[in-house]
Amino acid sequence: MIRKLSLLFAGALMGASAVSLVYGTNGTAANAADTETYRQLAIFGDIFERVRAQYVTPPDDKQLVESAINGMLTSLDPHSSYLNADAAQDMRVQTKGEFGGLGIEVTMENELVKVVSPIDDTPAARAGILAGDLIEKIDGEEVRGMTLNDAVDKMRGLVNTPIELTVLREGQNKPLSFTIIRDTIKVKAVKYRVEGDVGYLKITSFTEKTTDDLRQAIDDIRKEVPDDELKGYVLDLRLNPGGLLDQAVNVSDAFLERGEVVSTRGRESRDISRFSAQAGDLTDGKPLVVLINGGSASASEIVAGALQDHRRATLVGTRSFGKGSVQTIIPLGENGALRLTTALYYTPSGQSIQGKGITPDIKVDQPLPEDLQGADLSRGESELRGHIRGEAEDDEGSGSIAYVPQDPAEDLQLAYALDLLRGVKKDPAFPPSSDKAVMNQQ
Repeated sequence: MIRKLSLLFAGALMGASAVSLVYGTNGTAANAADTETYRQLAIFGDIFERVRAQYVTPPDDKQLVESAINGMLTSLDPHSSYLNADAAQDMRVQTKGEFGGLGIEVTMENELVKVVSPIDDTPAARAGILAGDLIEKIDGEEVRGMTLNDAVDKMRGLVNTPIELTVLREGQNKPLSFTIIRDTIKVKAVKYRVEGDVGYLKITSFTEKTTDDLRQAIDDIRKEVPDDELKGYVLDLRLNPGGLLDQAVNVSDAFLERGEVVSTRGRESRDISRFSAQAGDLTDGKPLVVLINGGSASASEIVAGALQDHRRATLVGTRSFGKGSVQTIIPLGENGALRLTTALYYTPSGQSIQGKGITPDIKVDQPLPEDLQGADLSRGESELRGHIRGEAEDDEGSGSIAYVPQDPAEDLQLAYALDLLRGVKKDPAFPPSSDKAVMNQQ
């Protein structure tokens, strides 16, 4: 079931590439085009030298070149970019699904790093770091003025190296100091729980560990709930930004017995690749509901599209992000890597969701809490400046509100999915337990 592919989506898998030269059928026209290209490059060189010599303050040459390269790439589409050596390494860490660190989920609040949750059985949890703690200093350096990424970079590091955190905690009248030894942190790509007689599976990202984590989660659920009592599964892909293509194919394969999962089509008509499922449904055909919203992008849309086209699952929620492009990572040695859009992907029925998104079978809107009313939480590829216009893209565009409540009791989309699996009869105008959410059968 596991496949190693060289293509990827929001995540990245380092792979080999080749440079090809394309010659025109008319030698004179080709030479003229080459001459014009070299003339434009000469203009760039002239401007670069003038900036170096005459700008009001001496510029950083390396930064100038990187900015010029990224300017060229971002003019193509929002997903092509240049990754310097540090960024390329960060990308590899993210897709691998493990790193040297402390084991905390964090966000930024009032210029300090706020601990959302310590991960069980990690250095941070063992040291006594608690949810809600505010990290004021990292190794004595003030967090104020740092970006969240800067702070995360400082907290990550080599395994078995120490780090000191100065923490503000509610109820304590002075800062607390923690010395923590970094360890290998393995990020769970799949979280799961049992909702009575239903198995709940949430895929947070598509890393190298996703397929194995999903397999383990399904095994654990089946051990906890007898097969004759298990009504089915909810696969939650909301707020999932994507990741590796091979993992998207494998996750789809986990619920399918056969058939195409996705195809990719490049610049030339012959550049078509097809990826199919192999026999073996890990759930033995149990009913499946997939949750999507405006935060479901790329690899998560591959899974949703494949399961919908094969009628293996019922999709519930709101329209997905609509990122239907494929990025290839081209290593540049010590100079980093090039992330270049090289193809579009298509669902098994041959539909491109680029700029269109995937429409759920049953639309269920998730109301926003009062403190978020009026906030712009809608996300979609069609809103991105310079995006590739999709074949099926229309004025409606793609995407929807990307919001999931932290409290499952307030999650109307999940409540609808659970009732659907349990066969509970509902008023066709509304999801269960709410007169605020809107449901449309499509």
